Amino acid sequence: MSQPAELFETKSDFAYRQVRDRILSGELQPGAVIQQRELAGHIGISTTPLREALRRLKSEGLVELDAHRDARISPLRAEEARDLLELRKSLDPLAAGLAAQRRTNADIQAMRAALALIEPLPTRPAVSQLVAHRNFHATVYRASHNDLLIDSLEGLWDKADRYRRMALQTERTQAARDQKAHEHQLLIDLIAAGDTDRAAALMRDHIDTSLGATAVWRLGHETTGE
Repeated sequence: MSQPAELFETKSDFAYRQVRDRILSGELQPGAVIQQRELAGHIGISTTPLREALRRLKSEGLVELDAHRDARISPLRAEEARDLLELRKSLDPLAAGLAAQRRTNADIQAMRAALALIEPLPTRPAVSQLVAHRNFHATVYRASHNDLLIDSLEGLWDKADRYRRMALQTERTQAARDQKAHEHQLLIDLIAAGDTDRAAALMRDHIDTSLGATAVWRLGHETTGE
């Protein structure tokens, strides 16, 4: 059930959260035209705060707006999936390596607490399940104690979650799901042990076989018709 708009700072903030959740949950599909009056009615607000929210979502790359105020959900693109993967292959291992150098006891506790709340993602994950995975990786990022790096990686997640959801349409084997769970646990162990090189290497392998990598493969094959 949606939370009432009165609980948020502004109606625009409320609209932003509502539309964002609908995009990340797959309720609003990539490429879909946004019927603004209809959507505003479902959310329980006027179109003015909705348009403000759409402009904010445009700045995050989740929505496209044209000069006539027509709006649609940004489509999934092979090039963007590739770009996201390339960034994460460079930045995530850096964060893991720095975390192994700089982590505090509080950081380790936060990582372990976040790990306890995640499980391998199902074919149709709920927003809460995607958020739990995001929160786990965020604890690793924060343990790097590099604010610019943390902000950069956090900024990739909203876009990347849509590609994860698309990649999950290809059913994973139980062995693949178990492997990811093992990698999450081992990553914490290596960071806690201060093993910089192995933590970075494990994170690099983790990204190479991630849902983002699957999305790049799928979209690339769809583009070429193979």
